[in-house]
Amino acid sequence: MLRIRFVDRIGSIDPALWDALAGSDDPFVEHAFLHALETSGSVGDGAGWVPHHVTVWQDDRLVGALPLYEKDHSYGEFVFDWAWADAAARLGIRYYPKLVSMVPMTPATGRRLLVAPSAHRPAVLGALVDGAFQAAEARGASSVHLLFLTDGERRDLAPFEELRPRLSHQFHWHNEGYGSFDDFLARFRSPMRKQVRKERRRIEEAGLEIRVLTGPEIEERDFRALYRFYRLTCGKRGSPPYLSRRFFDAIRDGFAHRAVAVMAYRGGEPVAGSLNFEKGSTLYGRYWGCDEEHEFLHFELCYYRLIERAIDGGMARFEAGAQGIHKLRRGLMPSPIHSVHWVRDPLLGRAVSELLPREAFAVQREMTELAHHGPFRRGEAS
Repeated sequence: MLRIRFVDRIGSIDPALWDALAGSDDPFVEHAFLHALETSGSVGDGAGWVPHHVTVWQDDRLVGALPLYEKDHSYGEFVFDWAWADAAARLGIRYYPKLVSMVPMTPATGRRLLVAPSAHRPAVLGALVDGAFQAAEARGASSVHLLFLTDGERRDLAPFEELRPRLSHQFHWHNEGYGSFDDFLARFRSPMRKQVRKERRRIEEAGLEIRVLTGPEIEERDFRALYRFYRLTCGKRGSPPYLSRRFFDAIRDGFAHRAVAVMAYRGGEPVAGSLNFEKGSTLYGRYWGCDEEHEFLHFELCYYRLIERAIDGGMARFEAGAQGIHKLRRGLMPSPIHSVHWVRDPLLGRAVSELLPREAFAVQREMTELAHHGPFRRGEAS
């Protein structure tokens, strides 16, 4: 007999029980990362991401979980529904609060439907979806959104007709069996290959020491610098810094084994860096910033060094974050992003359902066109 239980603090769940569901390739759904968001104040009432996780139990065994947040805004999601909220306002329909399943402020493909390997997956999936609808009813939410799903989860959710599929895209790097970075570049058309080499050469000539650090190699001063860089980048973009200093401290203390920092030093002092995370076959780029401005430094610290690491480690995929068409010329190709959505109001729900197939067709055409302008020689697109 399966029981649904709602959890407002992930700290109330035994980390070992939760992480037994987390899988082999997604660091962000691990207990320590989600706990760091909550305990640092980056997530909670004041941030507009209120935890209301769905858990499924069989006797005293945790067999399923769905990270879920009640939201009163649409910031930090990167699968944009601002137009839906605007349409609701014009129709006199209340759009907030809504319920969102993703890792807050983390636009990375990952597992949302966490199911114990030994459990009966269809039954647990049904309980998790039912739990999400129960939460929507209890919280008076207008809608439910499961974002950045894996392709397998997209297929798992297809039988749930209430959950309407949506397609968007990001730029990801995929490993085609490259033996080295030069092997990767050899697939580029000549002008684009020369451009990448020029960009890397310019950084070599800038007098910076660049190091790729993992785990305990990332010192406390590096984490302090990475937080400073993060705030500087937010300021340059005119966006509020969602993540607090305490979040970076928590990552240093309890999650550094998943972290990869690419740091640039001058005279032994950090002047730029990117903080990334890896697990299993996937590497994820997350936060970046700098004290010194150098043309192409962003590409070196956020793309090229990480692609090298992925190749050397035999990883299958590198996700460099949301947006950024400049990634295309550097070998990160358009890749589908899957989500599913339920809208309570019949009128708005019908409009969304009619929109999504047309939107998906346009996204597919855009991805095909973008791929045509990628760096790879014709017939060798990654």
